[in-house]
Amino acid sequence: MKLLDLFVAFTRSGLLGYGGGPSAIPLIKQEAVDRYHWMTADEFGDVLALSNALPGPINTKLAGYIGYRVGGIAGMLVATLATVLPTVLLMIVLLVFLTSLQDQPWVKGMTRAVVPVIGVMLLTMAWEFLKKAQETLGWLKSIGLTAVSLVLLVFADVHPAILIAVILIYVLVRPVKQQGIANDERE
Repeated sequence: MKLLDLFVAFTRSGLLGYGGGPSAIPLIKQEAVDRYHWMTADEFGDVLALSNALPGPINTKLAGYIGYRVGGIAGMLVATLATVLPTVLLMIVLLVFLTSLQDQPWVKGMTRAVVPVIGVMLLTMAWEFLKKAQETLGWLKSIGLTAVSLVLLVFADVHPAILIAVILIYVLVRPVKQQGIANDERE
């Protein structure tokens, strides 16, 4: 049943994720976190950050990891195939269809209308991640880190993988403050 659930979840996100990886991320989150409870929202955020740092399409990396986590090697293969195969078939059909109608105004309008919808979906997910960050860092640090990241990504043209790698290295090497130990030492 797990393999069937993986196939259905990643086929659905693959088919509905029109526009590539960024549009499918909220759909994959919906399936993996909200519908099937294969992981928590925090775990999904960690996997998403790591997937962004690796080369290749984000959908297949997320599918591979989540599939492996849920169903081992077979789960990884099923989830990855479910992500890729429907997309390939749909792209062939859409390209044939859109090429024959590319000069029609409604086709041009349809392709332009998808962009703001994807933007809203990504903004919603970013807001959820910011709220999660404020739970551990507080609003000031969360907004500050978001602003610094935005400046580095947009204005300094730093690649997202570099930013993620720097943050991961910082988290791994920084000393961890353990409140329980500090409280015990004071007593």
